[in-house]
Order: sequence, then structure tokens, then C-alpha cells
Amino acid sequence: MSPAQPTPREFLAAATPGTRVVVRYRIDGGLTDALGHLVTTDDGECTVRTRKADVVIPLHLVVAAKAVPPAPPRRTAAR
Repeated sequence: MSPAQPTPREFLAAATPGTRVVVRYRIDGGLTDALGHLVTTDDGECTVRTRKADVVIPLHLVVAAKAVPPAPPRRTAAR
């Protein structure tokens, strides 16, 4: 019997700030993802710093969350 996987909320509560994560959560009309670095998690929400902005996500809307590897280095423009 394999150990139980943490729920998304448990994963986010235990993750160290600065961990690169992807969080899937409900929005009107479906689901969306936030990909970036975890800033904080408290009893009611988590904050993920994406490339564009900090995204504050109510934990009751989260359906999945996991750590992801570092982003690949950006390619330089060919000349």
C-alpha cells in the first residue's frame, strides 16, 4: 500500500516559500493554472508570483497543486 498523497491544500501549506509550483483552480466557466513561485500560504489563500503578477488564490477553489522544475533558460534572439 503506497502512502497517501497530500491534498493540494496540504501540499501548499507544507511547501517552502520560493518553491516553483503550478496551481490549478476554479474560475467562472472552468479551470485555470497559475505557474510561478509560491509566496505565501495561510488558512484561506495562497499567493503565487507568476511572470506577470502575484496571483492570490482562495484555497477552496484549488483542485490540484504540485512542485515543478525550474524554468529553462530563456533563449537569446538569433541575429
